Amino acid sequence: MSSQPRTTPNPATSKVLGALLGVHAGDSLGATLEFKPWRMIRTKYPNGLREIIGGGSFGWPAGHATDDTDLTRAVLLAYLDRSAHAQTHTTATPAQPFDLTRTAADHCLSWYNGDWPGRTPGSSPRDIGGATDTGLSNYEASGNPLTSGAGPDSAGNGSLMRCVATGLFTAGREDRIKESKAISAITHNDVRCTISCAVYNEMVAALLAGKTPAEAVQIGCEVASELDCPAVEAALRRGEEVSLEQFASEGPASDFPDWSSGYVLQSLSLAVAALLDARSFEDVLVDVVRIGGDTDTNGAIAGGLLGAREGVEGIPERWLEKLQFREEFEEGVRKMLG
Repeated sequence: MSSQPRTTPNPATSKVLGALLGVHAGDSLGATLEFKPWRMIRTKYPNGLREIIGGGSFGWPAGHATDDTDLTRAVLLAYLDRSAHAQTHTTATPAQPFDLTRTAADHCLSWYNGDWPGRTPGSSPRDIGGATDTGLSNYEASGNPLTSGAGPDSAGNGSLMRCVATGLFTAGREDRIKESKAISAITHNDVRCTISCAVYNEMVAALLAGKTPAEAVQIGCEVASELDCPAVEAALRRGEEVSLEQFASEGPASDFPDWSSGYVLQSLSLAVAALLDARSFEDVLVDVVRIGGDTDTNGAIAGGLLGAREGVEGIPERWLEKLQFREEFEEGVRKMLG
């Protein structure tokens, strides 16, 4: 990582950077404890794990991206490609239609097939969710990202973890919702997943626009209602009721089992609870991870909202300096925001 000093970004840029690097930080912090239950974490880390140290079930180097950040990068690359495509055309040479969904699927497939930074060329991912594996395998076989999803009974959190770029770089609710759903459906086309991504990105966009966390959650609830998805709206309301600090210190309630299955609505509820927790980015994210289970993905999803709330300055520098894609994400944001 570069040791050169960085200038403080303006508030809007800070929130965009905060969201992307918040996903990365939550992923990298949680990777150490993935699949571990709350009781085991409490015994080893009574005050929570507060440093990015790597290791875990897959032996990650400290700060290395897992599938959560890798696939967030894949979607970000699609938005960078769209921006570059638009800039190469003028009114005299109109742009040909740009297929954002296919481009995102192609970048995900590159990751799937080992064409990725930090990987041996052609190697398989160390960690991949079942629906993601099925969806990308289907896409590779059919070439059609509109029909590749794992099906209506696969409601994991593997598309919610990667979706934040849409909330950051697409203007207008209608377009954000359309893109959120389409990019989710490459692998996760269950309505609970596609609507969760749409709702999440509306909350991200609201935070960028200066809305309070409570206002952002209310906007999410309105979108879930408009899209006729009571299950997602109920997950948002559940998050409003959760005391994250209590869950972390006393153990999760019965409907948040120690050994999380990676259920998308559980992750969404935890992310809302994190967003509404007024403590610092560090304290909140440490407690998200303390709950156990799918710690890297829950950390990534919550970290994106917290980063959009706090800005990049809210993320501890000692965490940022370890993140594999920090400089690339910073450069990508500079390109997108000028």
